[in-house]
Amino acid sequence: MSKVVITEVHGKVGLIRINRPEALNALNNEVVDGIGAAIDGFEADENIGCIVLTGNEKAFAAGADIGFMKDFDYMHAYKTDFITRNWERIKTTRKPVIAAVAGFALGGGCEMAMMCDMIFAADTAKFGQPEIRLGTMPGAGGTQRLPRGVGKAKAMDLCLTARMMDAAEAEKAGLVARIIPAEQLLDETLKAAATIAGFSLPVVMMIKESVNRAFESSLNEGLLFERRVFHSAFALEDQKEGMAAFVEKRKPAFRNC
Repeated sequence: MSKVVITEVHGKVGLIRINRPEALNALNNEVVDGIGAAIDGFEADENIGCIVLTGNEKAFAAGADIGFMKDFDYMHAYKTDFITRNWERIKTTRKPVIAAVAGFALGGGCEMAMMCDMIFAADTAKFGQPEIRLGTMPGAGGTQRLPRGVGKAKAMDLCLTARMMDAAEAEKAGLVARIIPAEQLLDETLKAAATIAGFSLPVVMMIKESVNRAFESSLNEGLLFERRVFHSAFALEDQKEGMAAFVEKRKPAFRNC
């Protein structure tokens, strides 16, 4: 594993830490490929039920590495499938991914956080899409995921003025799930991830897939999808165990099957 990406295992939780402090965790292919490799490893590990992606106290990721891409031309970006080739691994992960964001999450950093299933923000977090300052535009979902998270007006504001949004505004707008004091961010995020990982993994994946389906279909089609997946859950041993444990007033012992 590359030194710019550090992985740890905390019980049933896989932790991925972006580690380029000298560059405020700016994202280049080495970092993104490292994140993808870490996700591959945690996805294949049956002991892991949830993944946390984080940076450090100064930055989750201050953006894509400008020095890395400043000399790209169109054909290089197109032929190398820039962004699509490796960034998209986050969104295809079947296990839940929580972004634990402290400090700056700007440009590609904000977009990477939005690829995760939810964002837990330190009270120091700052979000933004400042690409317009560089004579370019968001390219990893900033014009698409941001409106879905905060609405058209605020997304236009952030993308067209390049201003930053603090954690309180981000939570109010719906981008952030929780705000946590900076010194407690990682501990609290790992606790939440451990809670998720303690449930039946097949059910966790079913819920993630169903919630994501809400953004890709009409309400009626989404409800049909949810209903069929709900029906299929009755084939799980974990469903039998969970309901029996409830009736018997004991803690369930899920076996992920």
